[in-house]
Amino acid sequence: MNQEKEAKKEAFRKYLESSGVLDSLTKVLVALYEQNDKPSSALEFIQQKLGGPSVSDYEKLQAEKSDLQIKYNELFAKHQETLRELGVKSLHSRNSSKDDDERDVIEDEHTALVAPPHH
Repeated sequence: MNQEKEAKKEAFRKYLESSGVLDSLTKVLVALYEQNDKPSSALEFIQQKLGGPSVSDYEKLQAEKSDLQIKYNELFAKHQETLRELGVKSLHSRNSSKDDDERDVIEDEHTALVAPPHH
């Protein structure tokens, strides 16, 4: 049982080493060790060194995301209202055959421009 546990630990260590995790963590811990003025939050220091946002950056991003979601919801509601006012659904269904004809003409012109001449 103990050998199985040791084998699992060794396999996990090799996995961490081969994937670069051990090297990255070692570099970050050495950088923390070499700091003359230790940061107030060692965890935040480590997160930043590994490429994550700081707590304040994360909070700013969350606030920005929230503001953008509110603006998106407002604009989407306004867009839907505009579509209703214009009656786009009924307009689209009446002009669908005209749109199909126009699309066919555009596709034919595109094919004529792109296709090489036949000899």
